[in-house]
Amino acid sequence: MTGRGELTDAAWERIEPLLPGSDGCGRPWRDHRQVINGVLWRLRTGAPWRDLPERYGPWQTIYVRFARWDADGTWAKLLEHVQVRDDAVGTVEWTVSVDSTINRAHQHAAGARKRGRRRGGKLGDSERSAARQALGWSRGGLTTKVHLAVDGRGLPLSLVLTPGNTNDSTAFEAVLDMVRVPRAGRGRPRTRPDRVLADKAYSSRAIRAWCRPRGIAATIPERSDQVANRLRRGSRGGRPTTFDAETYKRRNVVERCFSRLKQFRAIATRFDKLADRYLAGLRLASLILWLRAPTSAGAQRLGAGTVSTPDGIPS
Repeated sequence: MTGRGELTDAAWERIEPLLPGSDGCGRPWRDHRQVINGVLWRLRTGAPWRDLPERYGPWQTIYVRFARWDADGTWAKLLEHVQVRDDAVGTVEWTVSVDSTINRAHQHAAGARKRGRRRGGKLGDSERSAARQALGWSRGGLTTKVHLAVDGRGLPLSLVLTPGNTNDSTAFEAVLDMVRVPRAGRGRPRTRPDRVLADKAYSSRAIRAWCRPRGIAATIPERSDQVANRLRRGSRGGRPTTFDAETYKRRNVVERCFSRLKQFRAIATRFDKLADRYLAGLRLASLILWLRAPTSAGAQRLGAGTVSTPDGIPS
């Protein structure tokens, strides 16, 4: 019987074959399912690792496994697997919405060890270290900005972290470059959406010029100052950009995705010192959203197990 927030049997059948196996050296590994449930408990509650309930095993084991699977790409591989499966049966909607959200960093997230720091280092070393760990100062204090691209159903396709004081538009290309869904059979991975939806923060000639040669239609409203400047310049201001208000209404799926991700308290507030650990938590939370999504019969046959109902994590 599964506890609140733990992996269901159907979800476990999907991901179990993809998890690393024992190499036969040393002690046998603690049960993978128990470990993942421990990581999910920490993500859901935002509690310190040392406060993990005893039913999940030693907290050191849970954290080391979480960090190891981050380093060897296991979490990224699991997320890619569910994306490939859905894309193979055509359930991934390639009208992609892009946006960002600022998450407050707890005081425990500050103070990560500075690489190469010598005694008497130059001023600004702490600021550069914070930037490497995707921490920046904004109106909310110490914050991290999560840039996200989701498909038409509101499921995460790519994630990028920057300091909280970074402008949204500067990460646009990086977010779309991270979209990569391999084919179930032969062929190149799918990397380009049919259309991208974004709000006024992404309204710039550079972004539209980047999308145009790649065949990506952009639905981005112009800012009022840009409209006024174009009208002021007359014929030299160029033609107004095309904008479909009805299509733009579908952009709200990215806002809903942020709301669902922030149901995990360790995502809504950053407690991790290292950006890699925080990003690994985001990948795992994104995996849970994909596992919760209803699946078609064809997608179920491509998965690791055969299920008859939508699977995932009970809320």
